[in-house]
Amino acid sequence: MKKLIIAFLLAAAPMLGLAAGGGFPLRDAAIDLSDEASLQRGAKLFMNYCLSCHSAKYQRYNRMAQDLGMTDEEVEQNLMFTTDKIGATMEIAMTPEQGEAFFGVAPPDLSVIARARGADYLFTYLTGFYKDEAKPWGVNNVVFPDVGMPHVLWEQQGMQKTNYSTDAEGNQHFEGFELVSEGSMSPQEFDGAMRDLTAFMVYIGEPIQMDRKRLGVWVLLFIAIFFVIAYFLKKEFWKDVH
Repeated sequence: MKKLIIAFLLAAAPMLGLAAGGGFPLRDAAIDLSDEASLQRGAKLFMNYCLSCHSAKYQRYNRMAQDLGMTDEEVEQNLMFTTDKIGATMEIAMTPEQGEAFFGVAPPDLSVIARARGADYLFTYLTGFYKDEAKPWGVNNVVFPDVGMPHVLWEQQGMQKTNYSTDAEGNQHFEGFELVSEGSMSPQEFDGAMRDLTAFMVYIGEPIQMDRKRLGVWVLLFIAIFFVIAYFLKKEFWKDVH
């Protein structure tokens, strides 16, 4: 048994490190999947800023419309840029070979990125770009060092730099970000927008999630009622058995 536990911990260690963002403290995404307006705003950001390079090939436009309280016409007019078929999946025109030529590696599909990384990781990543002139795109990321992706939302966020302090032993400690050029959004507005975008990516990772949770409440209620009925039936059947 001890060997099995040790083997499990050794196997899980890389995943735990990945979820923790390489040791950088993750921010609380604090998303609300029951907030349709938030998910709709996130969908708009995703279609305008992510879908040009990243696909979400396991999500269909008409399913998104149904789940997020939008009509097919609203989606067709405002959120469909790569196809004219409402039942199509969220594919992109750029091929993996083109992506690798542009960015050094093909941009990954984002259908299940939230399930692989977690909402807190995504939110910290989206808000964690900072100025780094040594990098090809002039930016780096606190949870993904040497990231090959440009900061596509820099006009909204502005550009920020990292501040570190050094202790007596020479170790550096992250103290926070400092805005060096303002964007079209305030830091609070940008955080809100990234929460919306994170929420949408969590949604596409498991579109049935909210329905599953609602159904789960009824299932638990049924089990509770059935338990009471079964308990009294048991007492009735066994009352004369000594």
